Amino acid sequence: MVRMSAEERRESVIRAAMSEFARGGYHGTSTEAIAKRVGVSQPYLFRLFPGKKAIFLAASARCLEDTRKVFEKASEGLHGEEALHAMAVAYSQLIADDPDKLQMQLQTYVAVAAADAAGDHEFGEMVRAGWMEIWQAAHLPLGADVNETTTFMAYGMLVNVLSALKFPADHRVWEGFYMSAQPQEKSTQS
Repeated sequence: MVRMSAEERRESVIRAAMSEFARGGYHGTSTEAIAKRVGVSQPYLFRLFPGKKAIFLAASARCLEDTRKVFEKASEGLHGEEALHAMAVAYSQLIADDPDKLQMQLQTYVAVAAADAAGDHEFGEMVRAGWMEIWQAAHLPLGADVNETTTFMAYGMLVNVLSALKFPADHRVWEGFYMSAQPQEKSTQS
């Protein structure tokens, strides 16, 4: 059996944390569940991360980074409407292929609101910075047009809500969306 480096273990913790937090949220997820999913002890988990908050922040940052990278890759070399549709298709496919990404995003927003209400602004600062990177990744290919970017992001947030509520792809609620923003079937490719 090949031993993992601390960095590889840290990466596996982030992936496991995304899945656990996606399902249980910040307060409903124990570090014990994350450690168990990774196959490490809690003391080892805390050698990799100083605490649950640090694990959640790492998982949230990764989720935001993954979304930004999807937009950047999809829109590479494209502009305007072509970029818009490419990013919409790529994002729809991302959340169809990995529903935990969507759930983690939503859990992150809830955690920011709860933390801010409790006077802890660290969550919000990091998430807002990551969200602005996503916004910027969409903004430039959309011609740096604030209205286009705002509309695109607004549609994206509506897609998040309707997808989280499990509206089926053929439901009339999707009729007003352009085709590229409609739900994608889970990819059969690996």
